[in-house]
Amino acid sequence: MKLAAISAVLFLVLLNSAMSNGDEKEQEFGYKQGTMTGPENWGRIRKDWITCGKGKSQSPIDLRDKMVRRLPPLRRFRTSYVPADAAIKNRGHDIAVMWNGDEAGGISINGTEYALKQLHWHSPSEHSINRRRFSLEMHMVHQSADNKTAVVGILYKAGLPDPFIRQLERSIKKVKDKKDKEEELGAVDPSLASRRMGQRYYRYMGSLTTPPCSEGVIWTILRKVKTVSKEQLRLLRRAVVDDYENNARPRQMINGRLIGFYRPPKHEN
Repeated sequence: MKLAAISAVLFLVLLNSAMSNGDEKEQEFGYKQGTMTGPENWGRIRKDWITCGKGKSQSPIDLRDKMVRRLPPLRRFRTSYVPADAAIKNRGHDIAVMWNGDEAGGISINGTEYALKQLHWHSPSEHSINRRRFSLEMHMVHQSADNKTAVVGILYKAGLPDPFIRQLERSIKKVKDKKDKEEELGAVDPSLASRRMGQRYYRYMGSLTTPPCSEGVIWTILRKVKTVSKEQLRLLRRAVVDDYENNARPRQMINGRLIGFYRPPKHEN
């Protein structure tokens, strides 16, 4: 016990020293394994991030077909997205498109409405399917009136350019490598991001994939994989600040969680 306590104190001393110098001051958390701010240490950086290290329902995870269940309560995935004014922001660790209030519409899960707040990208993908990781993953983050969170995850593989990302390319270049830089976009239609994605999806309870790693998040991962061009992928990776080109959290333990899978009846395909 004494050795563990000494190690914890030493870690905090070294962390404070590191964050008082150079880039670490701007980088409260990072993705490089084996560093003071790496994913394995997120739960030790700040007290309110302890869930990152101690939580039992963390995200992302590997979605294995042999472990999923086709749950009768799951229903068709429906969205009600509409064009609304948005802004694009370089948050340092990712590039995010943000909408004001509830103006962009949202999704409904079990009778609860969740309004779309923002979307952002991680490269490589954070979730994997049958242990396969993909080139990119987009998270569409929604909130209910009582502040519950639901995230829709969309996976991309290398291939043809993505139309939704294409319309944002010029604005992404404007915020490239400029932390906290924000640009108004005008009206952006979020339905373009999830169009023609089919009805098959995974559903499970997890967490945010960045600190504070809050749990109780409803995850919906669409089974169909989109394509993104190598140029678009390179643009998104280079747009974030240094050391965040690979901004994917390692996969977390499932810990016995139930993973649902919805496949529509044949007559609805």
